[in-house]
Amino acid sequence: MNEVKAQVVLFDGFDPLDAIGPYETLMAGGVQVELASAEGPRGVPAGLDLMTLQATARLDPGTDLVVLPGAAALQEEEIFAILGKAAGSIGPALKDRTAILGTVCGGSLLLAMAGLIEGRNATTNHLGLHALSSMGVNAHRVRIVDDGDLVTAAGVSSGVDLGLYLLEREVGVQQALDVEEVFAHERRGTVWRAA
Repeated sequence: MNEVKAQVVLFDGFDPLDAIGPYETLMAGGVQVELASAEGPRGVPAGLDLMTLQATARLDPGTDLVVLPGAAALQEEEIFAILGKAAGSIGPALKDRTAILGTVCGGSLLLAMAGLIEGRNATTNHLGLHALSSMGVNAHRVRIVDDGDLVTAAGVSSGVDLGLYLLEREVGVQQALDVEEVFAHERRGTVWRAA
């Protein structure tokens, strides 16, 4: 079995839990994971001045998995401004991707703003489902949506579930179960799969 490689892509204003949940889950399951940004290695400030994380690589659309977090802000307008700016820098790099895309929370909105998922099936935080639909995405009110090379997760706490789902799908059921046990976390919610 080939080693699976993943990147969690950071942008100014990202939500730390959206990024760290899948990052740590995938890493615990044996996936080679790195933090990346569209600009390359740099310190990337999270939203709400929560922390800064160090991106160690440039976004590579040819890696196996690319995971996008949502934004951290108090006002809806701020969230959309952060995601819109990120869509402008990240979107062009993902136009000709071969990577499977994963998103947590507003990460799917970022992809929709970049024009990359029109007509696709996805989810986001329940507060953003209407906005996702208004951008031409088939929005589903479930925990995880598997639309082939696009796997999206709902709110901020679903990042660990996304990581476990991707582990099960891309690495193996046993690795996902092992990480679930180590984390003392039971996956929950509905997974919607494209037919």
